Amino acid sequence: MANSSTTKAMKASISIADSASWYCAITLLGLILLASIRETVTDESSTVRGNQFLNNRPCDEIYVVGEGETLHTISDKCGDPFIVERNPHIHDPDDVFPGLVIKIVTPSQIGSS
Repeated sequence: MANSSTTKAMKASISIADSASWYCAITLLGLILLASIRETVTDESSTVRGNQFLNNRPCDEIYVVGEGETLHTISDKCGDPFIVERNPHIHDPDDVFPGLVIKIVTPSQIGSS
């Protein structure tokens, strides 16, 4: 008889643990879905880096190459025709990849020097 009550207690414990596990999984899934559909708002003053290619991003002195950019497009956008000369770590101008960090001198920086 004691064995029967122990078995029932174990089954009840397992049932409670399974239920708690499912509730946790559903809650976690809901949080993940909520985080994935939240609206991302960026103002125009923020700089977007990485795999988002935006034509209107500012040309800082330190520039991170974005997806689809070439030295030619960066030079046109930033007004710096001497990117290769100012970046000795670029051995091949055709070997530019997203994430590459380069130095840019904008026309406003040239005038203030």
